[in-house]
Amino acid sequence: MLKITLIGHDTRNANLGVGALTVSDIEVIRRISRRRDMTIDITVLIGEGSGPVCVSGDDVHERIVRPLRRPLDFFTAVRDSDLVIDISGGDSFSDIYGGRRMFQVLLQKYLVHLAGRPLVMAPQTVGPFKGRLWRILSAGTIRRCAIVTTRDARSTVFLRDMGVRNDVIEASDVALRLPFTPSDARRDDPPRIGLNVSGLLMGGGYTGKNMFGLKSDYPALIREIITRFQAHTDGCEVHLVGHVIPQQRGGVEDDYQACLDLAAEFPGTIVAPDFATPSEAKSYIAGLDFFMGARMHACIAAFSSGVPVVPMAYSRKFAGLFGTLGYDLTVDCTSDSADDILPRIFKAYETRAVVAEQMQGALQMGLDRLDRYETALEGQLVAT
Repeated sequence: MLKITLIGHDTRNANLGVGALTVSDIEVIRRISRRRDMTIDITVLIGEGSGPVCVSGDDVHERIVRPLRRPLDFFTAVRDSDLVIDISGGDSFSDIYGGRRMFQVLLQKYLVHLAGRPLVMAPQTVGPFKGRLWRILSAGTIRRCAIVTTRDARSTVFLRDMGVRNDVIEASDVALRLPFTPSDARRDDPPRIGLNVSGLLMGGGYTGKNMFGLKSDYPALIREIITRFQAHTDGCEVHLVGHVIPQQRGGVEDDYQACLDLAAEFPGTIVAPDFATPSEAKSYIAGLDFFMGARMHACIAAFSSGVPVVPMAYSRKFAGLFGTLGYDLTVDCTSDSADDILPRIFKAYETRAVVAEQMQGALQMGLDRLDRYETALEGQLVAT
């Protein structure tokens, strides 16, 4: 039996994007095991045990480990495995979220190296790093990895600028393969417009002081988008969609509460359910006609289910991922004003049929790039 430990993944995270990565990466491992007739045992190291489980099975187990509090427990857990796969929550291999998270991400990687286990970097964004020390330590762990995979061209270039000379597999986001239930086609109903509202950005980030340096006033922009779609001559139906849904309402990350608050302010809007799993969220998003949002995996759910989408970026991960696939509808809230963003959103809406056709080729490119990661991981699993 091959014992695989997943770090930087989570089976119970309130952020459905992290869940989407976990479900999708486990499915990659399962496909390989079926092809190779391998018996596998997957342990996902998580920080807490609350919240609904997004993936299960006889081959998947959870283990609660808090590396900052009890690093020896984490060390023991990874030492008990044959191989460790790290996805860093998709975008947490960066210091934009603060020093504490960055330290935890690096600590986990170095504990794996100390345990002497092969570390696979699953597809993820790397950087940016504002601090020179973070950059040096990050380059050090990457050089020790058995497989290095990025999910976008910008991250690959960033690695080279850091002096990393490993072979780098440039793939895409594993959540492009997240399973979902396709929606029944509709013809006569008003257009259903999906707007993912980020509770984090509505409150100015973790600091409450425009932490991500947005040029536009995000809450005002969201309200203007709702106002214009509700007044649209197409009679649009506006759906407010959360993608970070904590069990306790009102936290800094809570998209769902932000949606409820806006729905009270804008009668006629529809609040999407408080989804339990990322596949539930993707299935709902797949039934919309147009989508926009600042949670990247909500946008990936739309993109990979054929719904025309305008990603609303607060970091370079958006343009990195979608731009690498030749999909250039991303608006950048850190550099674009509302006067720049709004016309681009409504132009995309008016030309959404054309956008949907363009998306097909971009999505296929992403899926093909993911095959590179799966092939490399298969080789590593066979060799382990």
